[in-house]
Amino acid sequence: MFDIGFSEIVVIAVVALIVIGPEKLPKTARTLGHLFGRLQRYVSDVKADINREMELDELRKLRTEVQSAARDIESSFDSATREMEAGVRNVEKDLSGETAGPPAAAGAGASALPELSTPPETPAAPAAAPPGPASEPVRQASLPGFERG
Repeated sequence: MFDIGFSEIVVIAVVALIVIGPEKLPKTARTLGHLFGRLQRYVSDVKADINREMELDELRKLRTEVQSAARDIESSFDSATREMEAGVRNVEKDLSGETAGPPAAAGAGASALPELSTPPETPAAPAAAPPGPASEPVRQASLPGFERG
């Protein structure tokens, strides 16, 4: 803090010994030591308070940033939800319009889509084997690096 060397301390001690006297010098030195210790503690407390306030300000700033980011995410989520709901409603309207009856353009009795009165027939036999030699077994595709030996 102060640039005081040993020679300056000796000069200050000699002057104090002459001014204060040998009887009061130890008591005065002890009192000055206590006052200096209190001053150091006070300065360290002030530094700690300032550091706490700075950290508190940083935390407040971080909190506002996080809150604004959360609001942005929430608003984007809400807008995406609204868009999805609008899309679902449009699909529902389209589906309900198709199932409600024949389209208005097919007023002459012919509909744009063929009506299915009976379900299509399913083949009773399994699907035919792909063309190729009959003796060769069908091979499944495998992932690279996992070939069968």
